Amino acid sequence: QVQLVESGGRLVQAGGSLRLSCAASGRTISNYGMGWFRRAPGKEREFVASYNSITTGAYYTEPVRGRFTISANNAKTTLYLQMTTLKPEDTAVYYCAACRKSWCGQRSLDYDYWGQGTQVTVSS
Repeated sequence: QVQLVESGGRLVQAGGSLRLSCAASGRTISNYGMGWFRRAPGKEREFVASYNSITTGAYYTEPVRGRFTISANNAKTTLYLQMTTLKPEDTAVYYCAACRKSWCGQRSLDYDYWGQGTQVTVSS
C-alpha cells in the first residue's frame, strides 16, 4: 500500500507563491507516475499537473501553465508543486495522487492512490 500526505497549504495573498509537498511512504514508488488535482468550493475535482517518473516530463492544465511547476526529489519519495503568481481562483483543496505506471495522465480514475488534501486559500 502507498500512503500520500500533502503539506504546505495555507492562506496567501494574490500574486504570492507557495510550494506544496506530498510525502509518499509504503511501497517503493520511484517508478510510479504522480499528479496534483484540486477541488475548489462548489466545484468538481480537476486535474492540475502530472509527472512522469521515468522521463521527469510534466503536463499542466492550461490555467496553471507557466505559473505552476511539478517536480520530485531524486528518490521520488516527495512530489512538489511550486505555485507562483497565485490568483484567487487557485483557491482549492489540493490533492496528490499516484498510479502504478510511470505516467498517469489527466484523468482521476487512472490514479490508484490519493492523499487527504491540503487547503490553499488565495486572498484578493
